[in-house]
Amino acid sequence: MDAFVLSFKKNPKRRRLVEKLMAVSISRFFRDRKLWETMERHVLPAMIAEGKQETKVWSAGCASGEEIYSFRILWEEWARNRDRTPKLELWATDMNPELIDRARTGVYSSSSLKEVPEEWRSKYFSPVKANRWAISDLLKEGIHWKVHNLLVHEPPSIGFQIIFLRNNLLTYYKVETLRPALAKLIETLSPSGFLMIGVHENLPREFTELAPFPHHPNIFQKIPFTPSPF
Repeated sequence: MDAFVLSFKKNPKRRRLVEKLMAVSISRFFRDRKLWETMERHVLPAMIAEGKQETKVWSAGCASGEEIYSFRILWEEWARNRDRTPKLELWATDMNPELIDRARTGVYSSSSLKEVPEEWRSKYFSPVKANRWAISDLLKEGIHWKVHNLLVHEPPSIGFQIIFLRNNLLTYYKVETLRPALAKLIETLSPSGFLMIGVHENLPREFTELAPFPHHPNIFQKIPFTPSPF
């Protein structure tokens, strides 16, 4: 076993392959419905109340794109009845280039859409063949897709108001391994920005710059820095 582990240290290519094989890429639109309801009712209003001109969102470990497209649908519906909304900038990253290509294509099985209301399905998807649906070209516009390993690469940008970090770093890695990557990720959150984690995940207690959001146990908000008066 020691020799097996050592082989990963000596062969980064082999390690990346194993990491890719171990990662669970199965997802669906609006997974964990309660989180999306909380986002619509509480997160977006709190964020928009700050009056910023731009909203930046990062789906870190986006798999085949259901998460970032879910946010885009929610945003379109939420913004539809409002006179003014900030400019939207979306980033979606994953270490698996095959998943990034699949996300860009935007074709999904019916099972992936089971949480999508029928009204939204008919509005944002088109049937392409038996039990397969293509997402609207409108939702693809403006998304920055990037092959990215959270443990190795620098974050793709800074100043995010929302970061989705569900079922990747906190699921697969020990705290001592994920700590540097998670610290960098949190640095990219803007003051009062929101971090979303998976329903079966826990945030290490040492990251005290994040406070639990009262409306959902898996949403955390970055505490704005207040300079000392002394």
